[in-house]
Amino acid sequence: MALACAHHDHPFGHLIDSIPNEKNEVRKYFNPQKLGDPKYERLPYAVRVLLEAAIRRCDGFYVKQEDVYSILNWEERQNEVEIPFPPARVLLQDFTGIPAMVDLAAMRDAVAKIGVDPDLINPKCPTDLIVDHSLQIDFSKCSIQNAPNPGGGDGPGPRSVPGRPAPRGHHASSSGQCGGQRGGCSKGSCSDPPTRATAVQIENTPLLCPFHLKPVSEPETALKNQELELIRNKERLEFFKWCSKAFQNVSVVPPDIGSVHQVNLEYLSRVVHESEGFVYPDSVVGTDSHTTMINGLGILGWGVGGIESEAVMLGQPVSFTLPQVVGCKLIGSVNSLATSIDIVLGITKHLRQAAIAGRFVEFFGPGVTQLSAADRTTIANMCPEYSATVSFFPVDDVTIKHFKQTNFTEEKLEFLETYLKSMKLFRASADQSEDPHYTEVIEINLSSIVPYVSGPKRPQDRVSVTCMKDDFLNCLNEKVGFKGFHIPKEKQNTAVPFLHAGTEYSLSHGSVVIAAVISCTNNCNPSVMLTAGLLAKKAVEAGLCVKPYIRTSLAPGSGMVTHYLNASGVLPYLSQLGFEVIGYGCATCVGNTAPLPECVVDAIKQGDLIACGVLSGNRHFEGRLCDCVRANYLASPPLVVAYAIAGTVGIDFENEPLGVNSEGKKVFLKDVWPTKEEVQDIEEHKVIASIFTELRSRMQKESTFWNKLDAPDAVLFPWDPKSTYIRCPPFFNKLSKDLCPPGSIENAHVLLFLGDKVTTDHISPAGSIARVSSAAKYLQSKRLTPREFNSYGARRGNDAVMTRGTFASIKLLNLLVGKPGPKTVHVPSGQTLDVFEAAERYQREGIPLIILAGKDYGSGNSRDWAAKGPYLLGVRAVIAESFERMHKNHLVGMGIAPLQFLPGQSAKSLGLSGKERFSIPIPEQITPQQELTVQTSAGKSFSVVTLFENEMDVAFYRHGGVLKYVARSTLK
Repeated sequence: MALACAHHDHPFGHLIDSIPNEKNEVRKYFNPQKLGDPKYERLPYAVRVLLEAAIRRCDGFYVKQEDVYSILNWEERQNEVEIPFPPARVLLQDFTGIPAMVDLAAMRDAVAKIGVDPDLINPKCPTDLIVDHSLQIDFSKCSIQNAPNPGGGDGPGPRSVPGRPAPRGHHASSSGQCGGQRGGCSKGSCSDPPTRATAVQIENTPLLCPFHLKPVSEPETALKNQELELIRNKERLEFFKWCSKAFQNVSVVPPDIGSVHQVNLEYLSRVVHESEGFVYPDSVVGTDSHTTMINGLGILGWGVGGIESEAVMLGQPVSFTLPQVVGCKLIGSVNSLATSIDIVLGITKHLRQAAIAGRFVEFFGPGVTQLSAADRTTIANMCPEYSATVSFFPVDDVTIKHFKQTNFTEEKLEFLETYLKSMKLFRASADQSEDPHYTEVIEINLSSIVPYVSGPKRPQDRVSVTCMKDDFLNCLNEKVGFKGFHIPKEKQNTAVPFLHAGTEYSLSHGSVVIAAVISCTNNCNPSVMLTAGLLAKKAVEAGLCVKPYIRTSLAPGSGMVTHYLNASGVLPYLSQLGFEVIGYGCATCVGNTAPLPECVVDAIKQGDLIACGVLSGNRHFEGRLCDCVRANYLASPPLVVAYAIAGTVGIDFENEPLGVNSEGKKVFLKDVWPTKEEVQDIEEHKVIASIFTELRSRMQKESTFWNKLDAPDAVLFPWDPKSTYIRCPPFFNKLSKDLCPPGSIENAHVLLFLGDKVTTDHISPAGSIARVSSAAKYLQSKRLTPREFNSYGARRGNDAVMTRGTFASIKLLNLLVGKPGPKTVHVPSGQTLDVFEAAERYQREGIPLIILAGKDYGSGNSRDWAAKGPYLLGVRAVIAESFERMHKNHLVGMGIAPLQFLPGQSAKSLGLSGKERFSIPIPEQITPQQELTVQTSAGKSFSVVTLFENEMDVAFYRHGGVLKYVARSTLK
């Protein structure tokens, strides 16, 4: 939607200007400079984009004239007023996108029942949905596990996983013969040389021993993973295809094209939109928090919840406080050994300490020109990790140079540059006098940044690689916390021997058992990935290898990465070390790591070891990768490869060798680390326009599987009552045209009594479905076996599964229970139950529920089900010391009241046990920041403040959430 109303009636129609495009066709645009106000040129570039959108979409209802002038007067009004922002498009990935599309399908049903044309329910804002998050690692050259099946999951029975070739000098069997191992080979005994370290069984095919297996090539491995992905997710994919046909303004990018961020960068980004005869800046909101990656190309965008994204899809702007904008001035030269990931981690730590939560960050200064477009997008990708809303790099000559390598024609680039310069959205001058005004300026010297990793539990806990060994030892000594495991001194040297594929190995504290170069984020940077590939090449040539029990994988963000790794000749070396391409999409980063070998798990448990995972991603909360891997570190792709070769994080790279080759020669990291000149030479000669053509070709070709999928040809989706993937959610039950305010909360019980730093990973269902969980019981009642459970992510379209998986984290510490686990106490009976079972019982008894929490409730990677799940559990309010803003907005969007203790007060200071009953009077005409008095059954009372930021929040809450608000708006 370019315009809110006809331009001749537009309140800012006098700002319309014109410019010819590459075909010499005149295009119109709104030029804020024609306001004649010198304040415009002092605005940060990101704020100029906000201003243009407000001017263009000003309709007097969603966007008012006073909103325009509030943005123009940013220096005086920042952090004070609420403004609307109507983005140009919406970006969904499949895990978070399917609930949004299911909700829209359910909304069609709801309005149809009231007699309204369901075809009125369509996204008004262009929406792209990329299917990329359902990939799981079933086949891998480097893994040893049981056989795969189309259902997936962690159930019993074999899973098909080709293993890595046995290490040099060792065989899969000590005898060198088959002998009918692992249940008996269908070919009987044999004496063929070993080529695999595991047996494989697929469906009903005979079991083959390692000696009868043929090596699986990289493309074949990826194809096998993709085939299983398509089979196990066929039902979801059919629904997505129906969406692409039934809804206007929706396009779906099928599986095996690339990750959501990579596709957004390489294919969907426009920089400048053209619609209805007008041109305007590209902008986007997405359901993935790392949508911020697009800001590296000068395109304003950030992550919102699925609930907010649905509202935007249906024509409503995002509402937020006019942001403060921190200018991040980069100076100095980049260290020759530092990668963009090191720069990211350095900037992350610096900005995290600067307390910039909720602000925009805009980069400027002479150091910016040293960063390639890929470097910038990597830095922008990590924006949520330092709690900023946006990390913006204005378009400049470096950006234009990048677009010349992509699919932009010279004519298109010339038009783009002319438009941006006419709007003063192009940063062309190094003259400091032309720098915008910022809320404050933070200066970072790039030359001070050296290689870092971060961990072992949080991305902001940065550790210099030179200090890594000492830091890990300190973590063993420190008390349990973000930087501590509290291992007794006498147990810190514990070593547990174990047999793997006939060879004895040993694990100790710090041993690496997972090493993953994962998709969708850091992998987009060619220089970083080429550095990893060249390091692998030099390591192999030096005679080094990776121990076969380490779960290694390489999941590129798109075929582009595989293309240039292959073209540069480094892919075979990565594969030889176990970093084989397993497919395109998220895998390890969302908890889809294949199970570790049982012998490794047993050794970890036997020694109570702090085993480690190393990954080149952006998330590593404790327990996210694997339950038994307690220390997880973020690192650049080359360092992931280096730590995998070393086999431990407890290594001093400067003084200790990575390994010893067959000739007894010690090989150090400095011996195999490629120079910057080597990387740049290959990047210049290999990373060329053809890699971008690769993605366009994949986009246009799609896939045979996708093309053959059947999709119902109907306005209303034909829900299958037997489906365990797609289910009509109950959000619109009893929907009426007239508003019925929620009313007061009377005699509520506490469902959960939580402490500080409860993340959305603790709340929202994610990863595999445990066999003993409430979700598992539900699926088993539907006659599914554990191997058919799949993951929570794949079942986000089924509210029955997702509600049962809410608060199902094994790391959740509920003070009512006193130990970690997805349990709570049903207070009236005193029974300890699964959270879902207790909530279900409360609902049968007609008892409303609340949650008590500490500081920073809802921090982390915000997901819509972190709010939808509690709503369906019957939670009416959350009382916390403080909230993460995005999650707080999601609670409001679901009709749950976010209530904050008064400053200095907490559940502990008020002496609350969590076993009282709570009554909260909610007036019909509730207002933002209103103080309410909570009365408990123990006779205590205390005050809380409603965290509604504006009248729109109040409207959403009074309607029972944004979905019902939009539905009622459609009915009217």
